[in-house]
Amino acid sequence: MSQRIRKAVFPVAGLGTRFLPATKTVPKEMLPVVDRPLIQYAVDEAIEAGCDTLVFVTNRYKHSVADYFDKAYELEQKLEKAGKSELLAMIREVLPRHVRAVFVTQAEALGLGHAVLCAEPVVGNEPFAVLLPDDLIWNKGPGALRQMADLAEKESASVIAVQDVPPEQTGSYGIVATRDFSGRHGEISAIVEKPRPEDAPSNLAVVGRYVLSGRVFEHLRNTRPGAGGEIQLTDGIAALMARERALAYRFEGRRFDCGSRIGLVEATIEFALDHDDLAEPAREYMRAVLAR
Repeated sequence: MSQRIRKAVFPVAGLGTRFLPATKTVPKEMLPVVDRPLIQYAVDEAIEAGCDTLVFVTNRYKHSVADYFDKAYELEQKLEKAGKSELLAMIREVLPRHVRAVFVTQAEALGLGHAVLCAEPVVGNEPFAVLLPDDLIWNKGPGALRQMADLAEKESASVIAVQDVPPEQTGSYGIVATRDFSGRHGEISAIVEKPRPEDAPSNLAVVGRYVLSGRVFEHLRNTRPGAGGEIQLTDGIAALMARERALAYRFEGRRFDCGSRIGLVEATIEFALDHDDLAEPAREYMRAVLAR
């Protein structure tokens, strides 16, 4: 698997129930962090890693994700006539010209593994990335996916992003056991979906970034549904590991769990403080609020 990834899969068919009623009409991937939706941060990360084909696995109700990446002719004309060149460039750069977006429908919500499997006709048998936009990863240097793609190409292996979590939180994540951990990565010897703390092989939790061999599709097709009738991506990866190496990678950067309300708030604060024209007003406001 020494081939560089060119395709990235974004499973965006979820209902976003934690953010109801907002997500009744607005997909959670379109919720903003400062002035950009969550999906844009994930897309930019994939493009930085070298991906030029973006596969969005969506449901039949989520039109706004496709609308966001489509051209907005009337808006562009108005901005152009008004001489607002900076704003015009901003909306035109949502998706660079060399990058194409492909939309695939997941007819039933049958789990993350099934969502990834829906992308097989576009991805084929080449290595690819999976990004969960809920996990917003911020880094001053190279993005998490670029770090992983470099490692995958160098080691000819699948690479899965991990971070340390408190033992009592293992039941909320896929958990890996590793061997020969050196620096930021080690070979995965086992992967378990949401184990109880007493059964967890470690406290290394899988987060929403993957670089996977195209052979994982074969294993996902043969994976039986588990709890809730869902096909788990971790089960497909576990089967893949019987034939190929998979590495756990502690990425450089900070992850915000924007699938939770507090995670979205934390990300908004962090990005505001990193924003040139917002940083000082944001600090002043927070000082005033905390002094009440």
